[in-house]
Amino acid sequence: MKLRPHTMKLSEKTINLLKNFASINQSILFKEGSSLRTMSVMKNILAEATIEEEVPRDFAIYDLVQFLNGISLYDDHELDFQNESHMTIRGGKNHRTKYFFADPSVIIAPPEKSIELPSEDVSFTLDNNQLVSLLKASAVYQLPDLCCVGEAGAVKLVVRDKKNDTSNEFAIVVGETEDEFSLNFKVENIKILPGTYDVVISQKLLSRFVNENYNLTYYIALEPDSNFK
Repeated sequence: MKLRPHTMKLSEKTINLLKNFASINQSILFKEGSSLRTMSVMKNILAEATIEEEVPRDFAIYDLVQFLNGISLYDDHELDFQNESHMTIRGGKNHRTKYFFADPSVIIAPPEKSIELPSEDVSFTLDNNQLVSLLKASAVYQLPDLCCVGEAGAVKLVVRDKKNDTSNEFAIVVGETEDEFSLNFKVENIKILPGTYDVVISQKLLSRFVNENYNLTYYIALEPDSNFK
């Protein structure tokens, strides 16, 4: 399908990315260009990515899952942005959907200014197999916490229940360190796409997860009971 200047088509890669963004916030504000950003309602997760498409104009979607499900009705789709109040989703000559934009003022969107970590105190690479194992163990043992622990010269990622001294634990060694720390996340906040990540954690309760394959970065807040000696 040949695209006109005011139209676009979402690749499978971008659709997968948007499905993940929908798990962070059901709504999204698209901005003109090739950058996508979203932020959770609690403002403790921010995600941003560079996509291969060029979004032709600013617009807001209130229910991102519904929007993506609508696109899935078509084997091949084209999004037309000629109208200011809605887009037209086309699939061939005889099928189309009129999809209205949301009011941008009702969307919780990230601030315009980019985020920078206040410090870079712990760093490691988390590969996809490790990520999958940690999340699977959390589900199997019903463990709510993911802790980045520095002890005995090793950096470990541990899923456990911090409130239960007899909690089951599942741990993976991801690096080396001379420091002692416990930098804590809620597993429910690790809403990241499968893949390999370069992870940097600040003791100032903020982390950065970078997936180069998707040109994708997540900033995830840590829990207040984190400590770094």
